[in-house]
Amino acid sequence: MADNPPDYELAERMALTRPAQVKAIGHPLRTTILQLLHERAATVTELAAAVERPKSTVAHHVDVLTRNGLLKVVRTRRVRAIEERFYGRTARMFHVAADPSPAGEEMPGDFNDFEVAARESSKAFEQGKLWGFLRHARIPEDQASQFWERMAALVDEFDRLPRSGETVYGFAIGIYPTDHPTLPATE
Repeated sequence: MADNPPDYELAERMALTRPAQVKAIGHPLRTTILQLLHERAATVTELAAAVERPKSTVAHHVDVLTRNGLLKVVRTRRVRAIEERFYGRTARMFHVAADPSPAGEEMPGDFNDFEVAARESSKAFEQGKLWGFLRHARIPEDQASQFWERMAALVDEFDRLPRSGETVYGFAIGIYPTDHPTLPATE
């Protein structure tokens, strides 16, 4: 495995500026495909085996991601009379652009990463293998933004870890405003 996955060149970040791009990453199977390609480039056959789904289903989802600029062919290999394509991500991190779409289309909301993490982590919780923290702090918005930048750097570090071991670990991180109660100001 590569010491700094994945095993192909890609951009650090990519802004999703079209509604179709955001919809493309909103499907759970397409998200899984993108996560698998953090490790290395893969063929449709390899991806289908990893997700235990038919090649035709995986090929459709790879096509959706490719048409929307999230995947690209990073290399090919000749196998008998067929040219096998290896797909890779176009960026390490995708984020939904805050600006409106250039065509004036309404952007769909990004999917809730914590909803996905809650679903994925339930088995680990039942087995006593879930490590997590939830904290609340009343801080200014600019300080929350600075904290988010530090968390994004930690996510980048996690993405670049060498792939080894037998277990795939999830890593969820975020910061969000709440309706958590606050104490009244002291006099």
